[in-house]
Amino acid sequence: NRMRIRIYGIVQGVGFRPFIRKLALRFRITGTVCNRGSYVEIYARGERLSEFLEAIPKEAPARSAILKIKTAVPEESDFPPESEDFEIIESAKEEGMVFVSPDIATCPDCERELFDPANRRYLHPFINCTACGPRLTILDSMPYDRVRTSMGEFPMCEDCNREYTDIRSRRYHAQPICCNDCGPELYLLKGPETGKDALIQVRNLIRRGGIVAIKGIGGFHLCCDGSNDEAVGRLRRLKNRPFKPFAVMMRDMETVRRECEVPEGAEELMTGPQKPILLLAKKKTHEAGASVLSEALAPGNPNIGVMLPYTPVHMLLFRYPEEENSPEPAMPEVLVMTSGNPSGAPICMTDAEAEKYLAPMCDEILSNPRKIRIRADDSVMSFYRNQPYMIRRSRGYAPLPTVLPQEYHHSVLGIGGELKNTFGLLRGDMNYMSPYIGDMADVRSVEALELAEERLERLLEITPEAVVCDLHPKYNTGEVARKLAEEKGIPCMEVQHHYAHVLSCMAENEWDAPVIGVSFDGTGFGTDGTIWGGEILLADYKAFQRFGCITPFLQIGGDASSREGWRIAVSMLYGQMKDRAAVMTMIEKLNLCSVQDAKVQMAMADRKINAVMSTSAGRLFDGVSAILGIRKASTFEGEASMALEFTAEAYEKKHQNAGDLQHAMDEMQKQFPLAACIDNKESE
Repeated sequence: NRMRIRIYGIVQGVGFRPFIRKLALRFRITGTVCNRGSYVEIYARGERLSEFLEAIPKEAPARSAILKIKTAVPEESDFPPESEDFEIIESAKEEGMVFVSPDIATCPDCERELFDPANRRYLHPFINCTACGPRLTILDSMPYDRVRTSMGEFPMCEDCNREYTDIRSRRYHAQPICCNDCGPELYLLKGPETGKDALIQVRNLIRRGGIVAIKGIGGFHLCCDGSNDEAVGRLRRLKNRPFKPFAVMMRDMETVRRECEVPEGAEELMTGPQKPILLLAKKKTHEAGASVLSEALAPGNPNIGVMLPYTPVHMLLFRYPEEENSPEPAMPEVLVMTSGNPSGAPICMTDAEAEKYLAPMCDEILSNPRKIRIRADDSVMSFYRNQPYMIRRSRGYAPLPTVLPQEYHHSVLGIGGELKNTFGLLRGDMNYMSPYIGDMADVRSVEALELAEERLERLLEITPEAVVCDLHPKYNTGEVARKLAEEKGIPCMEVQHHYAHVLSCMAENEWDAPVIGVSFDGTGFGTDGTIWGGEILLADYKAFQRFGCITPFLQIGGDASSREGWRIAVSMLYGQMKDRAAVMTMIEKLNLCSVQDAKVQMAMADRKINAVMSTSAGRLFDGVSAILGIRKASTFEGEASMALEFTAEAYEKKHQNAGDLQHAMDEMQKQFPLAACIDNKESE
């Protein structure tokens, strides 16, 4: 009995070949297994082949993801020479679908070994095994073997090599394997310390209220004591980030439960192999007393973004046992762990970038010589109706593909949006999405996009036959798309921003019938040359019809209007009331702006200077936020709208009676008839 088995999916970098060998020995199967780049190929002989085949998907490694299995009975001449053993043979690359494993958080077994004084990897900052550790961010090319990763620069010691080749070991064929005697070592970029001395120095700086930059799996973080108002405030000033929330890392789930409301199902997500940032409601007080969270972490925000330690370095930052008798203060249980980047730029991933951009913001930089091949910022998720809700899909998830409702016979590069950019590579029915890149207004982000796109094309072996970008003529992503199209000699197609949002919802839910798509957004260039953002579209995969939208208003001031909601408020009041004197009286009562600024805005409206018609829901919320005196301007994208939402939620919580709410809404409507009725575009 013989069989050739091909297994497609995330079957590289997750211990799949060692798993197959162990399974084969159990069922007395002889043959071979190897990586083919796009799949794992097994040649198997034995009497219990059906049991062997049935056990593969049932018992596959926890970090694997089998998408499909193909079997065939090959000719005898195609079969490897008969052997009494089952062997893992050298990887042999072959064209086809490629599945690259995301980076995986340190597993519980490695965490136990990390703090076990009897283990030879005791306190080793780069401990990993077949089931955990870096993957995408160290990968040079497929198939996934050590020589094709940035760990190839670090020869294994004899003990590590013995584990790597021992089928009984948890590190059998673990490509990033290393120990205290081999592999990377921590060092400081400002000070002379290395190894554990570097780590201890960083811990001491944090405890004394200092700020440090720390190299992680996919880039650097900026870190300080999350309970120290002065340290958090200083980081805000240095990073020029006055209000935007900081993400935090908490020591353990006990700390998370003490400081935050943890919905059902959230703990499983937080402690799983991805360990994303999860948005949780803050507790003001708890059984142990007042919250330790600095109010400066997320000013005016009832929620906080929380993650658990997901690398050995993070775990050692919180608890380093050799320091238990130190005269230093106790290590904080909450650390700010925000992306290490200057405002508007991508996360830093090299020492050179850290020294240039992060050194002015911090007291020390903790780094290591393991090179990061592609940036991967932290993933961010929320919970909605007790289900996880993805906000930013990056570390731990990218570049896992999403499966589309149908298979396509061409490959496409979707270059992504101008804000919060993530690009996608489509092949067949698989859409491979990149890690988070960032906002494209900064030339450094554009360069990061180009580098990441080129690398993923190579890793996934996808050659795009077309490029797709936003319809907006002045977006940097459009420039990148047109340049790539010209270089590759392929077409560049443009898609309306909000139609793309509706299509993404259809694809995510594997829906292929026509839909009524509601797309409420900031701004997007419309097919009529105006700014869209509050649309009702009748859509399918071929085309759309703009059925309705928010009542158009005049958006005055160009880019400034997206940051300064008072401009939108003045424009809306003037558009609704038509009476300059009455508008001026209202503006003064609401204290929206100076008399001179109001006159300039209305003059620009009359003459249509730097003004465009808009249906942006985001700008509508900004205007209402300004009118209510909540936020007249924003220091980060979405700030005024977020503040409006939090104020509404607080009011709703305080006034649970539905009659109170309805009365408040009726009074609002009488005073400010700005509820933006829906226009039916068919009537035009």
